[in-house]
Amino acid sequence: MFYYISKINILIFLTLIITDTLYAVEMPDVVENETGVYYTVKKGDTLWGLSKKFADTPWEWPELWHENNEIPNPHWIYPGQVIRLFRKDDIEIIPKVYTEKLEVKAGTTLEPSKKVSTYHYTLIDQVGFIKEKAVTPIGTIFKVLDDKWMISDGDTIYIKPNGNNSLNIGDKYTIYNISGQVYEGKKHIGAQHYLLGIVEIIKVEPKFALGKIIKNFRAIKVGDLLIPYKLRSVDIVETESLKNFDSKILLSEEGKTIFGEKDIAFIDKGEKDGVKIGQYYNIYYQESEKIDPKDKKATLLPPVEFGSLLVVHTEETTATVLITNATQSVSPGTKVKSP
Repeated sequence: MFYYISKINILIFLTLIITDTLYAVEMPDVVENETGVYYTVKKGDTLWGLSKKFADTPWEWPELWHENNEIPNPHWIYPGQVIRLFRKDDIEIIPKVYTEKLEVKAGTTLEPSKKVSTYHYTLIDQVGFIKEKAVTPIGTIFKVLDDKWMISDGDTIYIKPNGNNSLNIGDKYTIYNISGQVYEGKKHIGAQHYLLGIVEIIKVEPKFALGKIIKNFRAIKVGDLLIPYKLRSVDIVETESLKNFDSKILLSEEGKTIFGEKDIAFIDKGEKDGVKIGQYYNIYYQESEKIDPKDKKATLLPPVEFGSLLVVHTEETTATVLITNATQSVSPGTKVKSP
């Protein structure tokens, strides 16, 4: 339920509506019915801004999105669209006064709503991940029309469903393979899921289905696997980073020993550690040196930051990151910390 964390915010919202000394605006765009309180989206509205307006914090926008399942992409809402702010169970005390005119005191300054900061990344669909236990595939490619060696956009592939899974015309799937098992020393981290392209089912037969490649990221071949395609916005909403965060880069997505700006990599912290999509972190190195030749131990010197990264995908114990800036080369083991 939206804003279940703070019902006090609901009371604040009501107070703003019925007080004679507040904003001089009409609120026909906020209505109550038997199921809850609803708001009609206006030009320029965002879930971030509405969260700030009605819950007194922009960081609750994911809850607002969760409350409105009909919104497929949280970054796109449209004028005239009706969204639910609160459920009826939480607002039995709400008086029906939403269309009253409100007055503002002389000299009152209205604060502009905070704009959502986003990072535009057009390659988001091909960003892979490391999962502790490999995803169970929906199907497997067993043939390519005309037995092509190189599969590209527009080509037709034959897919065998795995188990009791059914493939339906119009459904889209991400094609992937498991590029390897990732270890940190002797500790098993998980399986790297390497995304190759997107296929749409165009015909279904009793024992198999035919699919058309609609997007090809990397080389696709017979034996590659399918998982359901999930739409991910190319505009990544930036969110507050964790404090006192410490992590390290496991490897680059392409398995490069040395990599840098605009490359995709994986870190050893994930959702259970509080990592979220849209968080920024810094990459750094830290040296130690003996201050005096007679010293038995070296002294740890202050960290030297040389770049930053953005979280673009999360799993339970790992996260996928985009190196947004690096003034020197990055490699597996590079340290990551809070900005």
